[in-house]
Amino acid sequence: MKIGAHVSSSGSIDRAIDRAGEIGAEAVQIFLSGPTAWRVKDHPEKDREAYKAKAKETGIEPTFFHGVYLINLGSPNPELVDKGIGSLITYQAGAATIDCLGTIFHVGSHKGQGFEAVLPRVVQSLRRVLEGSPEGPWLIIENSAGMGQSIGASFAEIGRIIREVGSERIMVCLDTQHSFANGYDVATQDGLNSTMEEFDREVGLDRLVAVHANDSKCPLDGGIDRHENIGEGYIGLKGFEVITRHPAFQDVPFLLEVPGFERSGADLKNVEILKAMRGS
Repeated sequence: MKIGAHVSSSGSIDRAIDRAGEIGAEAVQIFLSGPTAWRVKDHPEKDREAYKAKAKETGIEPTFFHGVYLINLGSPNPELVDKGIGSLITYQAGAATIDCLGTIFHVGSHKGQGFEAVLPRVVQSLRRVLEGSPEGPWLIIENSAGMGQSIGASFAEIGRIIREVGSERIMVCLDTQHSFANGYDVATQDGLNSTMEEFDREVGLDRLVAVHANDSKCPLDGGIDRHENIGEGYIGLKGFEVITRHPAFQDVPFLLEVPGFERSGADLKNVEILKAMRGS
């Protein structure tokens, strides 16, 4: 289990590896563009080559991209769906140039239409992304917290999407805070066992390639996406001790997306807390 973090890729993209190293992160997640903008910055080849060299030299890998927050593949607006598809294709193309494992993204919201109504649109959109992307990087669906009529809050919905698309290139990132907010009690041994049994049944543990390790400002089943530093939320230190010991996660990289104890993002203290629980 590697302990990583979301870090800034501002400036030259290889600076993300430097920033990860400064906080002791062993894996990294970055945006390829602004999280609330469709436009993607052009990263020169020399910067991308420097990124790969630094990642290899430091052992800070794997790398994941996080897709922009604007994506909504369930939207009734065809233009918005097309922009989301284009964004994911661009991210996947970028992933292939720096040996990034893939793009973690939120499917979006059904906007009151209901999951069944938007499922065909979501499936067709993901097939278009796969057809327009390089073969290597995965598309990685992240479970949502359940707010805003979101798609993919339950493992059953995620599993249904994956089966309908029918591709081995779609994987899953489990967010601890989103799971907890949606009623999955990952903070207790019995609750986590039940959660991961359901995940395996509906999705398959072989599809789990990353964990967003975030404590929760929201109580169990509160339905709100609000991250907190490890040990300062409702999951708590005891909850993360349970999580880090669970066999389903032993070979899966953890990625922190927390506010930081100085409110400047994922930091050394959060990384060290999880490393101590892991046992090193």
